[in-house]
Amino acid sequence: MKEKKAVALRYNREIDNAPRVVAKGEGYIADKIIKKADEIGIPIKEDKELVNLLSSIPLDYEIPPELYRAIAEIFAYLYKMSKK
Repeated sequence: MKEKKAVALRYNREIDNAPRVVAKGEGYIADKIIKKADEIGIPIKEDKELVNLLSSIPLDYEIPPELYRAIAEIFAYLYKMSKK
């Protein structure tokens, strides 16, 4: 059985060129990331393939250009969900 994984991104258009990986982990750490996001009202989107790709990015690094489209689609989805 594979452990749950989670990755948290931050994007501040005033200081970032692209979203950054600000937290990542498996198992207990993934649960804590998800719980914290839920507590502060950050929408969560499950995408195992994308989480696996993002997990390989070092902490505080921006995502690579190859992932811009996938992340933009998720941000758009989350924005739409937060408006409901």
